[in-house]
Amino acid sequence: MSAPSTPSSRPTVTEREARQVAEAAREQDWRKPSFAKELFLGRFRLDLIHPHPVPADEAVQRGEEFLAKLRDFCETKIDGAVVERDARIPDEVITGLKELGAFGMKIDTKYGGLGLTQVYYNKALSLVGSANPAIGALLSAHQSIGVPQPLKMFGTQEQKDTFLPRCARTDISAFLLTEPDVGSDPARLATTAVRDGDDYVLDGVKLWTTNGVVADLLVVMARVPKSEEGRGGITAFVVEAASEGITVENRNAFMGLRGLENGVTRFHRVRVPAANRIGPEGAGLKIALTTLNTGRLSLPAMCVGAGKWCLKVAREWSAAREQWGRPVALHEAVGSKISFIAATTFALEAVVDLASQMADEDRNDIRIEAALAKLYGSEMACLMADELVQIRGGRGFETAASLEARGERAVPAEQLLRDLRINRIFEGSTEIMHLLIAREAVDAHLSVAGDLIDPDKSLSDKARAGAQAGVFYAKWLPKLVAGPGQLPRSYADFHPSGHVDLSGHLRYVERTARKLARSTFYAMSRWQGRMETKQGFLGRVVDIGAELFAISAACVRAEHLRGRGDHGREAYQLADAFCRQSRIRVEELFGRLWTNTDELDRKVVKGVLGGAYEWLEQGVVDPSGQGPWIADATPGPSTRQNVHRPIP
Repeated sequence: MSAPSTPSSRPTVTEREARQVAEAAREQDWRKPSFAKELFLGRFRLDLIHPHPVPADEAVQRGEEFLAKLRDFCETKIDGAVVERDARIPDEVITGLKELGAFGMKIDTKYGGLGLTQVYYNKALSLVGSANPAIGALLSAHQSIGVPQPLKMFGTQEQKDTFLPRCARTDISAFLLTEPDVGSDPARLATTAVRDGDDYVLDGVKLWTTNGVVADLLVVMARVPKSEEGRGGITAFVVEAASEGITVENRNAFMGLRGLENGVTRFHRVRVPAANRIGPEGAGLKIALTTLNTGRLSLPAMCVGAGKWCLKVAREWSAAREQWGRPVALHEAVGSKISFIAATTFALEAVVDLASQMADEDRNDIRIEAALAKLYGSEMACLMADELVQIRGGRGFETAASLEARGERAVPAEQLLRDLRINRIFEGSTEIMHLLIAREAVDAHLSVAGDLIDPDKSLSDKARAGAQAGVFYAKWLPKLVAGPGQLPRSYADFHPSGHVDLSGHLRYVERTARKLARSTFYAMSRWQGRMETKQGFLGRVVDIGAELFAISAACVRAEHLRGRGDHGREAYQLADAFCRQSRIRVEELFGRLWTNTDELDRKVVKGVLGGAYEWLEQGVVDPSGQGPWIADATPGPSTRQNVHRPIP
């Protein structure tokens, strides 16, 4: 049977159509409680996170046993300097990780995996990522967004039996969504999968395929045309990387993560059995987003590891280096940076551990918590690494190889800064995360009043929405006036004898959550249908929510550690320092909600795009090379050498 004709044009979609595609991929229902969702609504539900959830004893034992083996492997088998120098993870390291079971950490034991909890999976990523972040990315992409997680959640039993044992021990998987002209706007996805008998035929080009260069199995998102047999739409498939018609055309190189096996993959009339489709046609984006609900926790987990390493180096270096008669750590300008690194590392670990344990218990919906952890972790880790480079001075800017060559300790501070930078882009850029979280944060408002601001709704629809909104806001708004945060004895459990008082920080969270909800309501009343264009405002709302979540997690973790006699006094001190630093940032963000240059910035941008300021660009030369801004991704046979390099 001949293959269907190859499509040649990219879908053209309007802004509204693009939003509809994204909206359809969202999980529409909230069947479980969500601490963060309640927080954005002005309701501080401390009972959802305190007492701190704890893992089962058996899970702890299994996790700790594996961490011990992994630590030994990292210390004896991984040389991060070699990965950085050669821009490649040695095959023997990958083989050793397979033998250790690291590729099956999250896969159930009945399929040959280790069956670790989310908590210990993230601890493992934090550990291995500290040895080399590219290795952490390899394992994370394989398990968090690659074949194992979507099959675990949406696969058939036959698919699980077929692919999960391979992923647990031998095969590496990759996730392919992005295209040269499609990033966070999947409505324009051009890769197609056309039904042909018992197969689908894939055509298209995928960009930034993490693990794609060495992968054995791929999760591919492709657009299926609507037909009599199916509804069509963006659909997920498991694809054998060695299939005829697949060409890895390039191994991409980046400013950091030099060992990352990330490439460009072309599909030309690639036949995929219909049995390899994950879920129904059109469910691909929903599968991807649902997978990321917990998958996003892998990045902040590695950010925690980065923070711990930053703290260790800052402590040791700042004690050894003297300026003007005393260690530089004792100079306030440096000491404040060390305090920031220590306090923020404590808070990030609190956020990740709390969200991970909540994911394991599955009592709460953590889609917002995981997104906040990714957003906050990626931003704060970059700041910590930047501060470490500053603390190290010229040595921070110098490469580890150069330091070693002239006889000093090879500290890869500048490498860490380069390696971490991608986390603000990976798996949803900071800007996209702001919009994603903001959409979830205002979901309750749109559920009752969305039709009021929808220009396509009829007057009768708007009238019904107005009535619903009136009932909702009549009950909700009065609750934002007062709360426990105004009572001086609230949250007294967080002021134990002989410890720093954390109860005031929780009262602050309760008061501020109500203030944030009032601000959001006022903005929706003011801008209505234009609210979605106020991305600066929405981003600040989300950032305030992230800080409040982090304060809450830090306090709950400190009390948890105190309760089990594990550095409780020190944990309280770190939590107090973080909360005070965070509260300053929150107040600055509130000030910028209404006092900012957003409108002026829009005018300047229009001037820039219209060429009004081209004269400002004179006086320099452009070292950029020639070529198009976006590579041609027209479907067709590859004309380039296949650089696919499966690990033997």
